[in-house]
Amino acid sequence: MTQSLAVSALEPFYKEAAKTLAKSLRLDFYSVKTPLKFVNQYDYLLLVSDHVAIAKTGKGAPAPVKVDFTSGAVAHRRKFGGGKGQDIAKAVGLNKRADISVLDATAGLGRDAFVLATLGCKVTLFERVPFVRALLESGLNAARYHEDVADIMARMKLASSTLDEYVGEPVDVVYLDPMYPHTEKSAAAKKEMAFFRDLIGHDEDADALLPLALEKAKYRVVVKRPKGAPYLDLKKPTYQLDGKSGRFDIYVLKSLDSSEVDES
Repeated sequence: MTQSLAVSALEPFYKEAAKTLAKSLRLDFYSVKTPLKFVNQYDYLLLVSDHVAIAKTGKGAPAPVKVDFTSGAVAHRRKFGGGKGQDIAKAVGLNKRADISVLDATAGLGRDAFVLATLGCKVTLFERVPFVRALLESGLNAARYHEDVADIMARMKLASSTLDEYVGEPVDVVYLDPMYPHTEKSAAAKKEMAFFRDLIGHDEDADALLPLALEKAKYRVVVKRPKGAPYLDLKKPTYQLDGKSGRFDIYVLKSLDSSEVDES
């Protein structure tokens, strides 16, 4: 069942900004006059203040979700996540080369892109779902003013187009993480994915992303998949990296260095 979404201002000061966002997203503007638990006209609201957040309405709804690159789990991973020893770093080839450009074609809330930028990658982010893009853009803009992550944010750029419209130079790596119906472990991940699956559903055309990605990548395409999920487009990867809760399927097009054998 399709869930309904509107845009609202948390305070009167942000009313015009909220109306502008609503118009750009082709959504209704809704003036909140009661606590969210009493709102029944819409299932979800995009809440505009100094940050854009998404909130479920109705009794017992969880707290709003926003993109925040400066605190919480994202900040903890930046400080203690394991650096280039992480599977995602190995998957894109940071064990081969330090200077890697990545096109994240399914950026979502930008967490994987932020990890890669933290590790030195130059990342171009694509997000085709308009309200998710608004959340991501808000988080990126807010983080640029934080001294701790300013250098990281300088390596992250949100594209205005979609992957199929991209006409720039081929990037070293294209990264894909399409939505898949599996269970996330953390409560935060469960909440966010529940929001998005309510409003978006699953990536029904995810298989079509792989051929596009293979066209745009210079060296490799990396696909993040849950354990047990089929290969994207049923195409067997060159090799895989298996983790505790998921895996990375790596499609090698050309060697990142002379020590890597091209098996494609």
